[in-house]
Amino acid sequence: MNIKIITFCCFIGLGTCYAQQTLSPDDAVNYVLDNNYGIKIANKNLEVSENNTTIYNTGFLPTVTGNAGATYNLDNNESEFSDGSTTSLNGAESSRYNASLDVNYTLFDGLGRKYNYKRLKEQYQLSALQARETIENTIIELFSIYYNVAQLSENVTTFQQTLSISQDRLVRSEYQFEYGQNTKLEVLNAEVDINNDSINWINTNQQLSNTKRDLNFVMGNQLVDDFNVKTEINFLLEINKADLLQKAKSRNVALLQADKSIQISELDIKTGKSSYLPTLGLVGSYGWSKNNNNAASFLAGSTNTGLSAGLNLSWNIFDGGSTLTTVKNAEIALENQELQKEQILLSLDRDFNNAWDDYQNKLTIFRVQENNIITAKNNFDRSQEKFKIGQVNSIEFRQAQLNLLNAELSRNQAKYQAKLSELQVLQLSGQLLNIAY
Repeated sequence: MNIKIITFCCFIGLGTCYAQQTLSPDDAVNYVLDNNYGIKIANKNLEVSENNTTIYNTGFLPTVTGNAGATYNLDNNESEFSDGSTTSLNGAESSRYNASLDVNYTLFDGLGRKYNYKRLKEQYQLSALQARETIENTIIELFSIYYNVAQLSENVTTFQQTLSISQDRLVRSEYQFEYGQNTKLEVLNAEVDINNDSINWINTNQQLSNTKRDLNFVMGNQLVDDFNVKTEINFLLEINKADLLQKAKSRNVALLQADKSIQISELDIKTGKSSYLPTLGLVGSYGWSKNNNNAASFLAGSTNTGLSAGLNLSWNIFDGGSTLTTVKNAEIALENQELQKEQILLSLDRDFNNAWDDYQNKLTIFRVQENNIITAKNNFDRSQEKFKIGQVNSIEFRQAQLNLLNAELSRNQAKYQAKLSELQVLQLSGQLLNIAY
């Protein structure tokens, strides 16, 4: 049974020895920006918002309408004249044709078009901020998975080393048993430990494979072959809390969106008030018409062409109070937006300080875990030497081995948690997209 497990583990281990692509953090970010579907959808929504800001959607351009028509009549006509004579006409044909080109242009609408155009521009900028928020959240999601892959990769190596040590211990225990230097119990304990180490190694490999698929999914499934990730971490130790907090209050994406919403609400009020003013429009038309009359008509036919132009003034003096209601509701919406901004400022201050303290604590834990690795490694090395000469038993040796294993696993976890906390601090301060990964 043990030989089968060892052989199986070695067979899987050989499969990981082939050269694989190493995915760097920068490469992963580029894959996400180009291929993540959530980001693609956000960019498409931004294109729609950009289209809405063109002059074709503002009402500043005139409308031109072309009209044309034709009528054909076939009549039976009986007419009586003033002198008492009559005439009858059967199957009298007549036709009429017309065409015109009409132009309408609003000269003044109470400045409603102007404010609406400004609103569309602000809406576009709000959409850009929403797209940026999607990108930032996706990058945080990316690195939470990327660092999970990195942690599991290091865990696999750690479990592999632990398994190798357990394999050596089993071989040593079997030799010692054959020469009568220990009991069968030592061999059985070694077999149990190697089985547990094998299971841990196999399960971690499976978790690693699943997490790599999650990472590839976020990147739009751009990698068709297996890949590795970088496990080196560089912390931005020069970042300053006060400086980042100041940047958070001016560059945080949620706060910037609140500012844009306030500006849009202000323009909504002005747009609503524009309905109090009159509307002045210019109309113009160029037309052509032709009539072919029947024989009973005084004229056999006529053709007319002409140009007409005019102004029209419309003033909705009283609309039942709907404009007043619209303006009041817009003012309330503005007040709500200002209250939401104040709430965002409070929560931003709290979230930033929490994230900063969490980052500092995890950095400290990581440094402590690194020191703990040194202690655990020294303890294991001494225990291993004493185990070889019989000064410690297998239980004491296994405990030193487990202490080293747990220290390495804890160190791996602390390292990537600290880096992810750093990225969250940068996201809150609006600097996530301005750094090299």
